[in-house]
Amino acid sequence: MKNSYTKVMLYSITHLLVDLACAYLLFSKIFDTKQWLLCVLLYNFCAFALQMPIGLLADRWNRNAVCAAIGCILTAAAYGCWDLPIIAALMAGVGNGMFHVGGGIDVLNLSQKKSGLLGVFVAPGAFGLYIGTIYAKQGVDTAAYIVLALLLMALLTLLLQYAPGRTFRSDNESLSFQTKSLADTAGQNDLRAAAAAGAMACMFLVVCLRSYVGMTLSFPWKGEGSWGLILVCAVVLGKIAGGILADVFGALKTTAASLGLAAILFLFSGYPTSGIAAVFLFNMTMPITLWAVARILPGSKGFTFGLLTFGLFLGFIPVYLGTDPLLSGGGGFAAATVVSLALLCAGLIIARSGWVKSKSAMGDPALENPSIDDKG
Repeated sequence: MKNSYTKVMLYSITHLLVDLACAYLLFSKIFDTKQWLLCVLLYNFCAFALQMPIGLLADRWNRNAVCAAIGCILTAAAYGCWDLPIIAALMAGVGNGMFHVGGGIDVLNLSQKKSGLLGVFVAPGAFGLYIGTIYAKQGVDTAAYIVLALLLMALLTLLLQYAPGRTFRSDNESLSFQTKSLADTAGQNDLRAAAAAGAMACMFLVVCLRSYVGMTLSFPWKGEGSWGLILVCAVVLGKIAGGILADVFGALKTTAASLGLAAILFLFSGYPTSGIAAVFLFNMTMPITLWAVARILPGSKGFTFGLLTFGLFLGFIPVYLGTDPLLSGGGGFAAATVVSLALLCAGLIIARSGWVKSKSAMGDPALENPSIDDKG
């Protein structure tokens, strides 16, 4: 167990570093080039859309730490190609995606029926993006330190995996797209498959909407004083809190409470304290969504992880194309939060109903977990 917590902390710190490295590379070395817009598109495609096929391969390969370490090495190698912006963007994007998939599967395996560790893993990325962007725009020369840190983290990741059992093999379940519970009849199988598809569709739409809102979210006070940094802290702490509270109170109750309150507070987001609190609450459901989808298809955690990050890419596209925001101001963000609330609660309820219909699933740990069963 101690080794598990050490590995999660290492992955969390590396997550911050990888996102910092990618943001710094893009905004310090590629920003002023003629290929800037193309590089942004290629980077986001590789970092998010490609996680789905990378995740499928990682599920099969069963070498999660190696996948994460290769991601770090590729990201570091991108710094040697910054004179070729497109190549650098592609390498950084693929490296980012490989790290997220490898680290994400390992954390999901370690957390088992809990979501708290997943919240700890996903949260630091926002800090990395913020710091990397600030360093780049301020002209701080940290490229060499970033490369050395990435290579060190790759080495530590491999050592931590190999040392206990002298193997790089992970603990992935055999690759499959079967849902968690086993039913006795074909009808129950059909019901469970339909429930899984419906639940995953709801959660996929939630991620698309969350990505779009995150890209367009703005407040008039954001650039004043330290509010920008405080806003990033709200994102990070919200993700950590969401995973922990879901383990304590259940995913459904945590989702309803956090997004319900966030919708109300977004209406008053012209005031910094209300806006900060709304962002904190809005981000609480991120680890819940990732964890719930992985529990639906436990034999393909990498694929499901990548499926949701593909939703992040789709949410980025309208912003990249420069379309007018569909949602703006406190009212627009509140409306988006209400839609997210309805979709995520529906997904959790549909998934739960599909599982509990199977009598043979009554002893399934997934049903005993309050994150799914919500304690009744």
